[in-house]
Amino acid sequence: MSAPKTSSAALVLGAIGIVYGDIGTSVLYAIKEIFGHGHVPFTIENVYGMLSMIFWTMTVIVSIKYVVLVLRADNEGEGGLVAMLALASRAVVDRPKLRNGLLAVGIFGTALFYGDGVITPAISVLSAVEGLEVISPHFKGYVIPITLVVLFCLFAVQKRGTTGIGKFFGPITLAWFLVLALLGVSQIVTHPEILAAVSPHYMVRFVWDNPGISFIVLGAVVLCVTGAEALYADMGHFGKRPIRIAWFSVVMPCLVLNYFGQGALLLGDPSAVTNPFFRMAPEWALVPLVVMATAATVIASQAMLTGAFSVTRQVIQLGYLPRLRIEHTSARSAGQIYIPFVNWALFVCIVLAVVMFRNSSNLAAAYGIAVTTDMLITTVLTFFVIRFAWKLPLLLCIGATAIFFLIDFAFFASNLLKLPQGGWFTVMIGLAVFTLMITWKEGRRLMGETQRADAIDLRSFLGAVFVSPPARVEGTAVFLNAEPGSVPNALLHNLKHNKVLHEQNLFVTVRNHEVPWIPMDKRIEMEPLGHHCWQVIVHYGFKNDIDLPRALENARLRGCQLEPMTTSYFLSRDVVIPTLGSGMAPWREKLFAQMHHSASGAANFLNLPNNAVVELGSKIEI
Repeated sequence: MSAPKTSSAALVLGAIGIVYGDIGTSVLYAIKEIFGHGHVPFTIENVYGMLSMIFWTMTVIVSIKYVVLVLRADNEGEGGLVAMLALASRAVVDRPKLRNGLLAVGIFGTALFYGDGVITPAISVLSAVEGLEVISPHFKGYVIPITLVVLFCLFAVQKRGTTGIGKFFGPITLAWFLVLALLGVSQIVTHPEILAAVSPHYMVRFVWDNPGISFIVLGAVVLCVTGAEALYADMGHFGKRPIRIAWFSVVMPCLVLNYFGQGALLLGDPSAVTNPFFRMAPEWALVPLVVMATAATVIASQAMLTGAFSVTRQVIQLGYLPRLRIEHTSARSAGQIYIPFVNWALFVCIVLAVVMFRNSSNLAAAYGIAVTTDMLITTVLTFFVIRFAWKLPLLLCIGATAIFFLIDFAFFASNLLKLPQGGWFTVMIGLAVFTLMITWKEGRRLMGETQRADAIDLRSFLGAVFVSPPARVEGTAVFLNAEPGSVPNALLHNLKHNKVLHEQNLFVTVRNHEVPWIPMDKRIEMEPLGHHCWQVIVHYGFKNDIDLPRALENARLRGCQLEPMTTSYFLSRDVVIPTLGSGMAPWREKLFAQMHHSASGAANFLNLPNNAVVELGSKIEI
């Protein structure tokens, strides 16, 4: 009986460290930004109104929408926007136009995730280091250099993985939340009347008296729920129950106490509005608090990076990005991966963000558009899941999602006001990634159609070859082919130049599916073609690791004997075929050609060693 309890406690602790790192650092800048830009006049009534709005925003969006409801929409135990997109698209597979529209919307939301992945580490680490300015104004000139050094160290260690330090994330983040609660309580005891702000009538009164200001200030209030998408995205790692326990027992109480503590501080000292979080601490605790806040923001940034790597792999599996080099950083956990291109591309963008915006207040102006857009897209996709996949009544589906849609849309519309102040930065990143994704997907589709039109039927070709068969050599040849049933170019080249066939020949096609996992017993599908030749289709979910040698081990059970030292893999050369007439625009065609030729996917596709050099169209012995 004790083992399950220990396991559950470990999952809850892990969820606190990974899932809630981002939302746990929002206390550093949320209230400061609400009053910092002058949109909300500083009055006691407005302090109560803003705290009430923060409390009920967290309650409705995080507690009710995500923790209680959205976590129910799991895709075979997996969550996140990609999993939700796959679930929704499968639910409307019989409606092609609707499905294509949902795919476009979902992929755009996924692309915006990278914009969020740039702003989150930048604003989190920068706001933590800005605590040095509270210690002494002389430290102001060192804030940006220290921030860049911390961020560089974070990105530089990614290739080593988080196996060693990851076990400390949960305890450190738990300690951070306890410190947040302690700081809040230390101020609440001086003004306990601030707890009355939990009443929603303060929020309603503020909105009624200041409708225009209320709409504008939503762009700052949303900062208190940044990271809410992580609840859903990390469901597959920790499960629903640990995530819910962590939120209601630790995270939300500590956040509420800290926000209300900042409000109590402002009641007694309005000048603390410049940085209410660090002003709550006594002078002797400022340096340790800055160090702890920096550690917490680094952990939050690490969680965002891990999510970026996972999302990239899933999008690659779904066919929206070229195959990139993926390194596994742990021998025990298949989910711990490192993608060098994504890592350093994000770092370059983050450095640009820090240098361009200079401080957390300016970055806050760029923060929120990506978050609120993804929240809105999640609500839309949820409607199609519960209506078409779960077959719930239409009125119930509309009622269950309409309220959240209106709330999400209000936050989204308010954040659109941030476009001129810096919101354009995240939107630009999202649009660039979205263009790459759609271009790659469409280019592969057009190229596949052209290749299928010119393809030679494999079964007929083999029948003609074996009328006067060439010499057979020992071993097994594996021909990787994009389309099953067609003759791969590598086979034609092998017969033309080597004039031999291997004793056994496998014609392998990889199929990626819109489900997270496909178990090993359903991974491989074989069809005998005669003369010791087989057509093989290998199936993968978007969270499976592609490892063809391991998958093909199952072929031994079906009459094909594979020996690793005598198995040759042949990669067919893909040709970028110019489109004629209707097709891609010239600029997009050139972009696809560049992406196609620069994609270094062969070695990673076969899960070969990192030092393996593979030329497409060549023969490799493994």
